[in-house]
Amino acid sequence: MTKTQDYHYGEMTWPQIRSAAAQERVAVIPVATVEDHGPHLPVDTDVRLCCAACDRAVAQIPERAILIPPVIHGYSPHHMDFPGPITIGWDTFIRYVLDVCKSLVAHGFRRILIVNGHGSNTPFVDIIARLTVVETGALAAAVNYWNAPGVHEVAESLRESDKIGGMNHACEFETSIYLALRPDLVDMSKAVRELGHQPTKNYWTDLVGGDGPLVMMEHWSALSRTGVMGDPTKATAEKGERLLVAAAAGLIELVDELRNRRVAERVDHHGKG
Repeated sequence: MTKTQDYHYGEMTWPQIRSAAAQERVAVIPVATVEDHGPHLPVDTDVRLCCAACDRAVAQIPERAILIPPVIHGYSPHHMDFPGPITIGWDTFIRYVLDVCKSLVAHGFRRILIVNGHGSNTPFVDIIARLTVVETGALAAAVNYWNAPGVHEVAESLRESDKIGGMNHACEFETSIYLALRPDLVDMSKAVRELGHQPTKNYWTDLVGGDGPLVMMEHWSALSRTGVMGDPTKATAEKGERLLVAAAAGLIELVDELRNRRVAERVDHHGKG
């Protein structure tokens, strides 16, 4: 029977960690942030959801992956008009998580998967993964857990909210997963539908609704009265469970992709004919 000590880095002793690195297990790092999620969800939503998806994935493959303690604070200055968010500078975030990755490489881990649970961390986890590769020679990749293989398809099959804007923040997607994890912390009597800016064309996309060409983030209070962007009234625990299953399965695929990828040797072409 698998115990959390078999795959939770923080519960291991140093000899167990040395052994895990020698087994070439992928180090999975959940990263997120603490911020407002409407009047119905706690401020730890991004952290809890991301950690749950990672935990479910790694628990199924403890011989192939190891779950690193989460980075719970991220980049959220645009949310600061609402009480609750804790934001750190983009440069602080990059240096912090990069140092985490470098520490893991120093202990022998050669493959790292950074799993992000907060949209505005996205460009930074990309940079962190790139810097880890450049500065250590290890393989590092980053993914938003809702972009793991198969998650979009399941989300769209379950969607009852608006096609554009219905799944974005404190929405049908996130509220469903929180209901599956801790329904006692969700107050559905306070869940409200608020979509914010509605485009005339699909230039802007929601959490799982597509791939629009424009990227921009305004102050959240200019976009939403409640902090919600989407329709959490359509959320159910049953949907959340199916989304978690899909996210875990998708992350396992990515872990195995990293495990199967060879660490390529650099070739310096300076001065060669």
